[in-house]
Amino acid sequence: MLSIKNLHVSINGKEIIKALDLEVNAGEVHAIMGPNGTGKSTLAAVIAGREIFEVTEGEILFEGKNLLEMPIEDRARAGVFLGFQYPIEIPGVSMTNFMRTAIDEIREYRGEKPMTAGEFLKYMKEKQKLVELQSKLSGRSVNEGFSGGEKKKNEIFQMAMLEPKLSFLDETDSGLDIDALRVVANGVNKLKSPDNATVVITHYQRLLDYIVPDFVHIMYNGRIVKTGDKDLALVLEEKGYDWIKKELGEELN
Repeated sequence: MLSIKNLHVSINGKEIIKALDLEVNAGEVHAIMGPNGTGKSTLAAVIAGREIFEVTEGEILFEGKNLLEMPIEDRARAGVFLGFQYPIEIPGVSMTNFMRTAIDEIREYRGEKPMTAGEFLKYMKEKQKLVELQSKLSGRSVNEGFSGGEKKKNEIFQMAMLEPKLSFLDETDSGLDIDALRVVANGVNKLKSPDNATVVITHYQRLLDYIVPDFVHIMYNGRIVKTGDKDLALVLEEKGYDWIKKELGEELN
């Protein structure tokens, strides 16, 4: 589904991602871990199409298509979703209208007719129940006045509504209490299918107690330096990132 080869990314002349390779197949959950400033969020932003970053070398293929040649809106319509670390507020735009417009855009891109009002409301209620989102939140403006946990739940609700093929969740666990973390993680787990893939970016192993990854990647100094199964996150939790420096030695220099 997603193939990244020899990716190099810079901002203002400073290289952040250096020769990064990553393969993500349908039906898989990947976790990317690493210290601050190592390029994890930059990778997610590049996938989504943020224009402040410059790809200086390498390729990103999404379902065989050159993702880097696709406009931001076409990436979203084609099924790429980014869950933000700090979801923004959009005053004056209700969640209902926001999601209706987004879904209509996706359906038009696929050559499908828009949902009727009745079909949309029924669909929205099903997704609210799936991710345990209180109905009162969907009637408010997008994220306006939401707590941190409500914003993250709302992100998963949007993910459920849009049914993306590839989701990048950038530190979705940041600032969540244990109850909100459970709700968010359960939503992600329920949305997993053989036809989609999820990449979770996190600092902490605790999220992976709830969302069990097929692969764990450790990112350091702009590239993935170690890959393993879910047990790699437990080792990292125990030994810290200094262990990775010692393990790979001069390779990180």
